[in-house]
Amino acid sequence: MENAETNTIFLSVICPLFNEEDNLDNLIINIHKGLEGLGKKYQIVLVNDGSTDNSFEVATKLAEQDKTLKVVSYHPNQGRGKALREGFANADGELIVTIDADLSYSSDHILKIVRSFEEEKSIDVIIGSPYMKGGKTKNVPFLRLLISKLGNKILKLAINNNLHTFTGILRGYRREALKSIDLYSDGKEIHLEILSKVISLSYRIKEIPATLTGRKKGHSKFKFRLTAISHLLFMFFERPIILFGVAGFLLVIAGLAGGIYIIYLWKTGNLNPERPLLNLIVLLILTGVQILFFGFMATQLVILKQEIYRIQKENRDIYNQINGINTSRD
Repeated sequence: MENAETNTIFLSVICPLFNEEDNLDNLIINIHKGLEGLGKKYQIVLVNDGSTDNSFEVATKLAEQDKTLKVVSYHPNQGRGKALREGFANADGELIVTIDADLSYSSDHILKIVRSFEEEKSIDVIIGSPYMKGGKTKNVPFLRLLISKLGNKILKLAINNNLHTFTGILRGYRREALKSIDLYSDGKEIHLEILSKVISLSYRIKEIPATLTGRKKGHSKFKFRLTAISHLLFMFFERPIILFGVAGFLLVIAGLAGGIYIIYLWKTGNLNPERPLLNLIVLLILTGVQILFFGFMATQLVILKQEIYRIQKENRDIYNQINGINTSRD
């Protein structure tokens, strides 16, 4: 009888698919090649996110020949977040790595993430970053690269952390970290949602250098407007004081500057009492103070939200224990 330990899947690699039929053969070959030195059992979870080409048929055919493949599919297309949530739900590994189907991050990054987990047992989440020291980008269109770098700079304001990359798909997770949080996002904002929650729950995160390359086959799914809006909204939700603080501060400064101007007019004898300038100054200062107060209140709500995450984690842990789901670390 085969030892139960040999049947345990150590690693699950999750690849969301949307119209990736041209990349699938190369994807599977490269993942197997990248994991040659793993020495432990792994699976590849292909999540067909409502593709309109033959991605599902190609993936199913490959799975019939390769028992390490697991195909999950649904319709219609709902976004990367939905695909990753389905992948997490169907992953059996102790470690979980997510990667793009177009291999914009080469498959050898998977083994690097696994080795980092093995070297540092206290790390819960590992992010592959092309923007940290040692990271690189190759053949990425200039405009997209510029937008990506600016977006990550903005997000750094929202997430008070020393990370360099916040939205990349190249990540590794310990199973217990994912099992402890509830995820809701359907789009690419899921990467931000995960970071927000694992940071709130004090899970340890590490970045490792990665190389990002431009797509060779298929079409990019990047949508600037939706991505920009989601990033800005996330920043305001996570750090509302950035919006309210700046707006309130500017209004108060404008009011004080107007007050100095009134004093100047009074001293020079040019003050006209009939002008509504004084009313405007009082309005600016009062409005600015109110907005600053709103920023303070919103910050308290963020703290309350983080406490809710902790309560959700405790509830999830209790649920997992009742249902016999092992999320403890050896």
